Amino acid sequence: MSESSEGSSPLAFGQVVIGPPGSGKTTYCHGMQEFLGRVGRAVAVVNLDPANEGMPYSCAVDISELITLTDVMENLKLGPNGGLIYCMEYLEANFDWLQEKLAAFRGHYYLFDCPGQVELYTHHDALKNVFAQLAKWNFRLAAVHLVDSHYCTDPGKFISVLCTSLSTMLHVELPHVNVLSKMDLIEQYGKLAFNLDYYTEVLDLSYLVDHLASDPFFRNYRRLNAKLVEVIEDYSLVSFVPLNVQDKDSMRQVMQAVDKANGCSFGDQEHRSLEALMSAAVGADFHFASAGEVCAISGQDGGGRSDGYVTHPTPPQPHSALTALLLLLLKGLSVV
Repeated sequence: MSESSEGSSPLAFGQVVIGPPGSGKTTYCHGMQEFLGRVGRAVAVVNLDPANEGMPYSCAVDISELITLTDVMENLKLGPNGGLIYCMEYLEANFDWLQEKLAAFRGHYYLFDCPGQVELYTHHDALKNVFAQLAKWNFRLAAVHLVDSHYCTDPGKFISVLCTSLSTMLHVELPHVNVLSKMDLIEQYGKLAFNLDYYTEVLDLSYLVDHLASDPFFRNYRRLNAKLVEVIEDYSLVSFVPLNVQDKDSMRQVMQAVDKANGCSFGDQEHRSLEALMSAAVGADFHFASAGEVCAISGQDGGGRSDGYVTHPTPPQPHSALTALLLLLLKGLSVV
């Protein structure tokens, strides 16, 4: 960790891992902690999800020491959504606690495991303010936005995911890497209408609109879908990195994309360690998951949450794409 010219606070690098419930954020943090440890980085995982219980990774800082979702729901009679928002606002009001906890891990690379409530990343300011405060403490962070790859199998859901991803990128205001998680399971979700590159590079989306028009239900909303696609293509910001958390080459690609986003460079020794890891024999391939964690990777209910969310992916609500479009239009008007 080097000293910043802006002040006495040391420069630190890390990732804020965000995304909807069941997208694999906790599993990603566990896998990335293991992978980065193999290449020589000292990693500190910070759990900012007050509903996350029984984390599979070694947790350096845990928000449950400050506040838990269960206590908020019981004492304030709030539901899981309102409770999570309250917890994030409480964290925002207690920056001194977070700063003190993080100071004990100077010299580490940080992974922030964030809650799985989409509103926190699309229009609520609490987490955004937390990230901004971390930047003032000389943290150089990149947002890693995880999206379950099963959305690629349904054009309507994929357009909705693109709108949500774009809205998140504009709201969070961090260097951003969108990741399609659980790529090892994508074949179980059904056949893709186009090649995988079409979805990761977000190529000509007019083909998706035409594909949707073949469905009698979506035919009535062709103009709406065309406008949604137009907004996405006008910004031209969204693309995805595919991820199979069990594959070391896939983890390397995500790591390099994140390092490029936040400007992180750890020198020749890490490069040599990475080359040694990548050239390891097939029998020594990168694996980290225990039997219990495989359930979480596969989208089965592995427990360990107190917010009422299940770990399998939940399809977007019919109005979610329209809501994301309205948010984007409002942001565009505010810029003008």
